[in-house]
Amino acid sequence: MKYTLLYCNGKKWFRTVGCLLLFLFAATGVKAQVTVEATIDSLQLLIGEQTKVRLQVSMDANQRLRLPVVRDTLVTGVEVVDIAKPDTQLLNDNKRWLISQEYTITSFDSALYYLPPFEVLVNNQPYRSKALALKVYSIPVDTLHPDQFFGPKDIEEVSLTWEDLAPLVYALIAMLVLGAVAVFFVIRYRNNKPIIKIIKIQPKLPPHQTAMQKIEAIKADKTWQKADPKLYYTELTDVIRTYIKDRFGFNAMEMTSSEIIECLLREKDKDSLKDLRLLFETADLVKFAKYAPLMNINDMNLVNAVEFINQTKVEEDPNVKKEPTEIKVEEKRSKQGRIMLICSIAVTAVGSCVALYYVIRHLINLFF
Repeated sequence: MKYTLLYCNGKKWFRTVGCLLLFLFAATGVKAQVTVEATIDSLQLLIGEQTKVRLQVSMDANQRLRLPVVRDTLVTGVEVVDIAKPDTQLLNDNKRWLISQEYTITSFDSALYYLPPFEVLVNNQPYRSKALALKVYSIPVDTLHPDQFFGPKDIEEVSLTWEDLAPLVYALIAMLVLGAVAVFFVIRYRNNKPIIKIIKIQPKLPPHQTAMQKIEAIKADKTWQKADPKLYYTELTDVIRTYIKDRFGFNAMEMTSSEIIECLLREKDKDSLKDLRLLFETADLVKFAKYAPLMNINDMNLVNAVEFINQTKVEEDPNVKKEPTEIKVEEKRSKQGRIMLICSIAVTAVGSCVALYYVIRHLINLFF
């Protein structure tokens, strides 16, 4: 009976010890799931230099973490310059967290500092990292010659070389050339001239044939009448003025509309010039008063110009020897030439502005 009781008591005792050991192992396993590690970038610093201390905590995703509250110093003599925001990384399919915290520290006293462990709370349980050490050195001073003091050196002027000036010179030349070309294109555009003069060699035609060819060209381009009536009437009146100059012998290109009519009255009667007077009056309203005539008025004035040429032309005598061919300089601008001229102005103007930007930037880099 005595042996049976001792046996039962021993069995209970072993069960109790086993439960305690299992509980301790389980607690140790839970605690081992949290790791705290502290590292420092540099163990040695000169006075005033900075280094970073990194605190990393690895834990399960369902646990709560409280990082240590760090003030302006870690220990006496080691100051905290900056505290970065915590960085969280998800590991093992979002089951683990790796949380990092950086502290930028410095020191202005030479000594060997002991940095105590960082303590964090995970589910209100404390966990600590290892302690760190930091050695801060002072700047070496020549104590043997304390009377020698060397002040700051004077600023030395560095001479400019061609490599320094070449980009500025090239950019300045490009700016001047492109600017001059842009101004040339603008002048040609305002004067209703093409980009370049077109030189043609052709036989000299009678004034009425030359005028009719130009009128046919104006008639074929209907866009002038709709989009730009001012250009349309400028072209039409220039044809009539040129014809009058070659046919009647006075310089109609330099005269006003009324002066042309007065000169023509010496050659023809007033009624025959009624339609021509209407053409010049309409052209003056369009060019100077921004008058917008209807399409039928434009067509009527074109017909009046043709009738005036047919009424006043002088037929060429076939027995008269023809004059030799002439070199003709074409100064009129077509619609396609106008578009090309506008594009050329835009390209050269942009190029000139870009070159000006490079000039200003190089001047700032060299002298400021």
